[in-house]
Amino acid sequence: MNVLSNSLVAADIATTLHPYTDARAHEQKGPVVIDRGEGIYVYDQAGKKYIEGLAGLWSVAVGFNEKRLIDAAYRQLQKLPYYHTFAHKAHEPSIRLSEKLVEMTPAPLTRTFFTSSGSEANDTVVKLVWFMNNALGRPAKKKFLARNKGYHGITIASGSLTGLPNNHRDFDLPAIPVVHLTCPHFYRFAEPGEDEAAFTARLLKEAEEVILREGPETIAAFIGEPLMAAGGVMPPPEGYWKGIEALCRKYDILLVSDEVINGFGRLGSSFGCVHYGFTPDIMVTSKQITSSYMPLAAVMFTDEIYNAVADNSSKIGTFGHGFTASGHPVATAVGLENLNIIEERDLMGNAARLGPRLQEGLRQFADHPLVGEVRGTGLIAGIELVADKATKQPFSPAGKVGAKAAEIGHDEGLIFRAIGDTLALCPPLIVTESEIDDIVARMGRTIDRTADFVKTMG
Repeated sequence: MNVLSNSLVAADIATTLHPYTDARAHEQKGPVVIDRGEGIYVYDQAGKKYIEGLAGLWSVAVGFNEKRLIDAAYRQLQKLPYYHTFAHKAHEPSIRLSEKLVEMTPAPLTRTFFTSSGSEANDTVVKLVWFMNNALGRPAKKKFLARNKGYHGITIASGSLTGLPNNHRDFDLPAIPVVHLTCPHFYRFAEPGEDEAAFTARLLKEAEEVILREGPETIAAFIGEPLMAAGGVMPPPEGYWKGIEALCRKYDILLVSDEVINGFGRLGSSFGCVHYGFTPDIMVTSKQITSSYMPLAAVMFTDEIYNAVADNSSKIGTFGHGFTASGHPVATAVGLENLNIIEERDLMGNAARLGPRLQEGLRQFADHPLVGEVRGTGLIAGIELVADKATKQPFSPAGKVGAKAAEIGHDEGLIFRAIGDTLALCPPLIVTESEIDDIVARMGRTIDRTADFVKTMG
């Protein structure tokens, strides 16, 4: 490590609290300082090259050095580096991106509200729905249905919707009225002897029972990721989303599709809701909307919701919600160019074509004694490591083996995310056949070396 790297590591340890990190452990380990990126690769300050197998944070669709996005940001910075969208103000990039999103998303979604992150967007969803129901004279209709292991962000409202214990512990969450339903992951939560159809039927029965117990007049919305990502890469069982949509329509409950990770081609379809065949009332997008070159998210919703909100804003005199960077001109200019690239280069089609190569490549590890399940869809996958393959017994303590696997992966030049003991992959949409084969090979070596580590645990 050179002097600059040592200096940066020391400064980081002395000054920064990192997200999703054990702060005391970080004081001992320090950061891996990433210096530059190129295509699907990133390089640390020592010059080591890594395949970025999680696309940053599930998000860099077009790779790490796309000149068209750099140029789009530079042009906009020269022309109008910032302006807001409050109080009847607008600018061309946000208008054009709104148009583009309405064109790309399912037909009922006709309105856009911009934020800077998926967390802010889901927080906005909660406020939007509450505002609407108050406007419609339904003040009791405020509860949300979400799922255990679902991930919707980390603000007070979106963190409450999230169904992961460490996002709640000692943050006093949930802080809004939310009921978390069973996680729709067949491998982990099916009962003995239950097939996938029976599992789906049980989850839908549970959802309806909760709706009737709580009272449909109190439930505002159901929110879910089409494929659950940050909780462990868990595709839904067959028929699940069709059944959830039917319940929402039956009991007048809004259906919110959290597409922050699924959206813009990740599953090999335009959006997760399209892939699984349901139509949401609200859709949340972020991450791949700009390939994370700029912070941006968008809440898409129907005219029905818009009209109720618009009428109430007229009654009050304003819609009293928004952010300094809502529709930021540089972010929206980059987002528009990014979506143009995704379409022009058929990156959604690339995910559809190469997804099976990734999935089949990883499934060769299904017989490995350390592997409980290999799962995923399109260019997103998870490999769950277990202590006992026959009984599905997880490791104890949870996460120790996954963390070691991630460390070994770094040594092999492959960055992925250990979600507990599930190893998650989500490469950039520009990935090639040979790069997928390289990812699979490096993951295979990582799993073998992790198995050697497990033997030393005693």
